[in-house]
Amino acid sequence: MTDLEKNIDRPVFHVIADCSREMGVRSYIIGGFVRDLLLGRPSDDIDVVTVGSGIELAKKVASKLKGRKTVKYYGRFGTAMINVEGTEIEFVGARRESYDISSRKPTVENGTLEDDQKRRDFTINALGISLNEDDFGTLLDPFDGIQDMQDGIIRTPLDPDVTYSDDPLRMMRAVRFATRLGFRIEDESFKAIQRNAERIRIISMERVTEEINKMLMTTKPSVGFILLEKSGLLPIIFPQMHALIDNDKGHKDIFRHTLEVLDNVAASGGDLWLRWAAVLHDIAKPLTKRFDNETGWTFHGHEFKGSKMVHKIFANFKLPLDNKMKYVEKLVLLHLRPIVLAEDIVTDSAVRRLLFDAGDDIDDLMTLCDADITSKNEEKKQRFHNNFKIVRQKLQEIEAKDHLRNWQPPVTGEIIMQTFGIPACKTVGTIKDAIREAVLDGNVGNNFEEAYAFMKNEGAKLGLSVVCEVTEPTVVKNNGPVPTINPKQI
Repeated sequence: MTDLEKNIDRPVFHVIADCSREMGVRSYIIGGFVRDLLLGRPSDDIDVVTVGSGIELAKKVASKLKGRKTVKYYGRFGTAMINVEGTEIEFVGARRESYDISSRKPTVENGTLEDDQKRRDFTINALGISLNEDDFGTLLDPFDGIQDMQDGIIRTPLDPDVTYSDDPLRMMRAVRFATRLGFRIEDESFKAIQRNAERIRIISMERVTEEINKMLMTTKPSVGFILLEKSGLLPIIFPQMHALIDNDKGHKDIFRHTLEVLDNVAASGGDLWLRWAAVLHDIAKPLTKRFDNETGWTFHGHEFKGSKMVHKIFANFKLPLDNKMKYVEKLVLLHLRPIVLAEDIVTDSAVRRLLFDAGDDIDDLMTLCDADITSKNEEKKQRFHNNFKIVRQKLQEIEAKDHLRNWQPPVTGEIIMQTFGIPACKTVGTIKDAIREAVLDGNVGNNFEEAYAFMKNEGAKLGLSVVCEVTEPTVVKNNGPVPTINPKQI
């Protein structure tokens, strides 16, 4: 038995075959599952095309599977879905499509298997496997997709200009598949993308972003961004990144540097949001670029301006504007800090402040900063990496001693107000800031006793008198610290 036969010798496929025979229809596995099966890649999504009603076939299959199987219906699209042991199987009737120039949403009609394969985006996604009794397991390859797979080529089944103009999202998918599989977009197909690049404007940004995110999660996402740039898609969908391309001599190309950092983060196993931080870490350099006669090109403040740009970019891409965005903002803002530490003497005070500002994201920040060292000077690169080891060691030592991740002040504003008998006011903030700075500088321990004594001294400097002593707070679960008041009038 071949690998192909082994992989389709599943009970569910035989049930589909039996149901198809009983209904008098022919059914096939089409698309990504077949492609990934032949490439030796895992796939949990299976598309079944039947020359008939996909919904009726799904109902019949569900009724014959062991256990109670729920069928999800999508009447608008004529599809149905069943989950079988963690694998999503989607059923759809074979169809042919025609498009209007102003939209990627086609007019759909019932069609033949050939019609259905012709509407597929690429030859490698038009492959099929028969689930019919007379030729069960037969591989169907009408457009030489297997040869393209062997040659490592992304090619459309029909005229690429028509394929991409009909559904411009296919241009993004071509780039994504080329990046994910390490394939080359066939020359005429790539030229068609260049000719039709402007058509991407009719695609919703949510769909574009979905493709970018999938591309980002590949092993070498730089390939995709280079293809997006060469195809003319990048200036349209991501003008801020296109602006990183700089041909001025005298400093490294920011676009290429960004892609190196992104690949380094990908190699480290970074998640989607750390990869977005890599993409955006130098995004404001074109806006802060200045030439100094003594030092050459400078980009002062690009980390601050870049962190401010994150919100707009996320909003444009319809990315979440929640803690994920704030995480990326933080990493963009702080990405130079460890590098500055590595260039200088690593003081405890500087490390405390870095821990305070980075919180639980300190490890990801260090990963980004390691990835940011892309110098061609191997001696310089090694020096930075060695210095980063010292910074990491210091971070561990300070954290073990001072516990500054996600730091909360040992003396709260409420305690300050109670001790001095004052209402909420600017003075309370002034004292809290003084306590924070003293702890970060190492002049006061990160504990209630030392911080409270320091607070009383700061209050005295401001002309405040203690009216109520507060002993060390006891912690009540889920309610934070509750001060214990000793009503001693001074």
